[in-house]
Amino acid sequence: MEAFFDNIDKVLDGFSWTVRLTFFSALFSFVLGVLLTGMRVSPIPLLRGISTAYVETIRNSPLTLVLLFCGLGLNSALGLSLSGTVAWDVFWWAVIGLSAYTSCFVSESLRAGINTIPPGQAEAARSLGLTFTQSLRLIIIPQALRTVIGPLGSVLIALTKNTTVASVAGLGVQEASRQMKLMFDQGIAPVLPTFVGFAVGFLVLTLPIGYFFGWLSKRMAVVR
Repeated sequence: MEAFFDNIDKVLDGFSWTVRLTFFSALFSFVLGVLLTGMRVSPIPLLRGISTAYVETIRNSPLTLVLLFCGLGLNSALGLSLSGTVAWDVFWWAVIGLSAYTSCFVSESLRAGINTIPPGQAEAARSLGLTFTQSLRLIIIPQALRTVIGPLGSVLIALTKNTTVASVAGLGVQEASRQMKLMFDQGIAPVLPTFVGFAVGFLVLTLPIGYFFGWLSKRMAVVR
C-alpha cells in the first residue's frame, strides 16, 4: 500500500479529470435533456419526431460506440478540433459524447416526471394565456424536476462511472481508470492495493451524490 501512496499525486490527477468530465458532462446533459423533453411534449409533430428518434437511437446504442464516433470519427477522421492542446481536445470530445448519451436518460426521467403532473395544470396555464414555452418553463418543468430528483441522482452516479469509458474509446482522457492502467503498465504500484485505492476513490465520489439526492428528493417531495 505504501507504493500506492507514493504515487498519490498521479491518483489525484486522474480523479481531478474524472471530476471535470462529470461536472461538464452533467451540465450539458441537463441542458440538452431539458431541450429534448420540451421537444418530446411539443404540439409540433416534427419536433416530437426528431426528439424521439434521437433519444431512442442514442439511448439504445452502446456508450463506447458514441464515444468512438466522437473520438475516431469526428476528431481523428474528420480532423475537427475544439481546443489548442491534445489533452483538452480529447477532453471536450469526451464531454460531448457523454453529454449526448446521458441527456437521453435525463430526458426520459423528466418526461416521466411530466406524466405525473395533473393535466389540469397545463389547462390552467392555457386559460391564463400562457404559451406552450411559458407554461413548460414556469409551471411544468419546475414541478417535474421535483418529482424526479431521485432518478436524476441515479443518472449522475451512472455518468460518474461512465467517465471510465472515455479512456478506452479512442479518446485517451487521463481520467482515473486510465491513470490506474498506466500505473499497472509501468509497474510502479502493486495491482491489488492500487485497484482497491481507486475503487475507494469512486465510492468517495458516488456515495455522497446518492445521499445528497436522496435527502433532496425527500426535502422537495411534492405532497399530493
